[in-house]
Amino acid sequence: MLAAPGFMSSTHDPQVVAASFGIAWLAAYAALDVARRIRLASWRIAFVWWSVGSVVMGTGLWAMHFLGLQSLRLPVTLGFAEYMTLMSWLAAVGVSSVVLCLSGLRGARAIHAAVAVLALGGGVGAMHYLGMQALDMSIPIVWNRGLVAASFGVAVLAALCALGAFRLLLAQRGPRRLLYQVAASAVVGLAMNGVPYLGMAAARFREGAVCLSVDGLSGFGLTAVILLATAMLLVSTLVASVLDALLQHKARLLTRSLKDSNAKLQSANAALHKQAFADALTGLPNRLLLEDRLHHALLRLERANAGGAQQRLGVLFVDLDGFKPINDSLGHTAGDAILQSAARRLRDEARESDTVARMGGDEFLVLLEDVGRTEDCLCVVQRLLDTLSQPFDLAGRQVQISCSIGVVVYPDQGEREKLVANADAAMYAAKRAGGNGFALFEDHMNSDATEQLELQKDLRQALQRGELELHYQPKIDGERGIICGVEALLRWNHPTRGPISPVVFIALAERFGLINTLGGWVIEEACRQIAEWARNGLRIRVAINVSVHQLREAGLAQRIARSLQAHGVDAGQLLCEITETVAMEDTRTTQRTLRELARVGVFLSIDDFGTGHSSLSYLRRLPAQQLKIDSSFVQDLEHQEDARAVVDAVVRLAHALGLRVVAEGVETGGQRDILLGMRCDELQGFFFARPMPADRLQAWALGDKPEGTLDFSPSVFDAMPALAAGGTARA
Repeated sequence: MLAAPGFMSSTHDPQVVAASFGIAWLAAYAALDVARRIRLASWRIAFVWWSVGSVVMGTGLWAMHFLGLQSLRLPVTLGFAEYMTLMSWLAAVGVSSVVLCLSGLRGARAIHAAVAVLALGGGVGAMHYLGMQALDMSIPIVWNRGLVAASFGVAVLAALCALGAFRLLLAQRGPRRLLYQVAASAVVGLAMNGVPYLGMAAARFREGAVCLSVDGLSGFGLTAVILLATAMLLVSTLVASVLDALLQHKARLLTRSLKDSNAKLQSANAALHKQAFADALTGLPNRLLLEDRLHHALLRLERANAGGAQQRLGVLFVDLDGFKPINDSLGHTAGDAILQSAARRLRDEARESDTVARMGGDEFLVLLEDVGRTEDCLCVVQRLLDTLSQPFDLAGRQVQISCSIGVVVYPDQGEREKLVANADAAMYAAKRAGGNGFALFEDHMNSDATEQLELQKDLRQALQRGELELHYQPKIDGERGIICGVEALLRWNHPTRGPISPVVFIALAERFGLINTLGGWVIEEACRQIAEWARNGLRIRVAINVSVHQLREAGLAQRIARSLQAHGVDAGQLLCEITETVAMEDTRTTQRTLRELARVGVFLSIDDFGTGHSSLSYLRRLPAQQLKIDSSFVQDLEHQEDARAVVDAVVRLAHALGLRVVAEGVETGGQRDILLGMRCDELQGFFFARPMPADRLQAWALGDKPEGTLDFSPSVFDAMPALAAGGTARA
């Protein structure tokens, strides 16, 4: 650089100049990056970045300026006073803190931008001229005021470029933002680096002047230290920025994953909520939701009535009649289709304000709100009966069922806390009346329901307590006049109630799912008793009654075979009696089970014949050995011609099919004589003997009775004390 007359010439070290430009670029890059992180981070993280960034950015600006001063070459040796050098660094850090604070504001206004530009431009200029004052010359520096003003102008323009670059940088995303930041940093760094060189160009050093601070900061080593330290600081900041970016990216991914998980969790919660409060098969509210709605409905009813209204609430307990046989014979898929269709029909007949819920199995409950009169409830009941009596279409096959409905109208009937239980009790009253109808709740039904619950609890324990036993009623051979078999009849001797009628506890077992357990016990006990009688010299065939539930139970034949084998009993000594109604209810299942029993070797009998709707063609295919005429026909033999005609036809039909005929319910000598005249094979009834325990039956069968004769005179049998034993009901 040429010098004016009287002034020293000056030059610059190109390597140090290049280093200062590199530091300026790094400082600009770091400053833009830190400012962006302050703007985007939470306030706690932003404060950390502001604290660190102020030092880093200020140090970068100061290093750019100081390296520029270090590049200055004069004929005299230069040095820098420590105090003023420190002041210039503090000025750089201070202005950086102000600029980063203003640029990090969200929603910053134009005034904030203007202040930031002026602060940065003025601060960079002030930093430079404070640093120039660190050169303590013996003759003061002469300043070119125009260049000094130009240097401040360049500083403001550089600050304006930096702010514009920062604003544009915020709008960039991905790799494009990185490239833009590199280019913008180069422009901003170049503009900022022009300030110290314009400032040095404005300074003129007089000839003969010497540097009084030559013993201060100086030398190539200082330049290298500043360069390396500043570069490391800036690079460390950039590395920290990259790590922060990675962590924020991971955090965003984690947040997104958490949001997705939360969405899935909410969806799962919604599904669980639906599963918790809705029936999975029909989509109707379940018992839990129904109880909640009933609770709130009662609160609304009480508030309305407290205000003078005359409102009522109806609870309808609906149970499908004959659903289980259809479900067992056609399969669960068909049963599910009927339940879904029944649910739709109930929903269609109910109002929007009503609740239709599935209680479980084939039981539904309808909650009617805002009911004016009991008659209004009964109108709904009739609609429900009508709609459920319509045929159900199962893949082109028409299936018809009905329903029984228990009705409670509150507050007219029943207790507030027992509305569902009372409706259930009324429903069973409707079932006992024959089904396909309804029953309004009455107080005595509640006691009946309570008694049934207590009885079923006792029945579950009856087996363990040894309260059940079999009584046996003899069957008399019509030709030889001797006992040819017995029918096993289940009896329950309750410890406090005494003997319980089979009509009561058998129906109870069927309702509460205990019938198969009882049936299994009867099979086991009958086989055990046959074996015991055989050891005592009595070989006799025992008939047991098989319920519809046992008939549909998988593995019935195998269970009987195991019991026979366990007790060493010949299969021919066990006879299974199946009612005609059961046999005709599900011909496919019945035929399969009867064939399995026949393969085991068990004898089979069709019980209560004449009361059902037997098909003769189907009867021919059943592997039965015996028909049992229902007692209702036997009772009318002496008085009604049509009864005699039916019994005579049944006997002839059975003999034509190769079946033996048993007449049950024989109570008079006249009935006996008519049956023997029709060549009935076996007779059973009170005229001969009542059901009796096993030990009495053994004594009766092995007693001194006439053999090989038809002498069934009442006097002979009345002489036997065992004839008065036993009950009157068959099970």
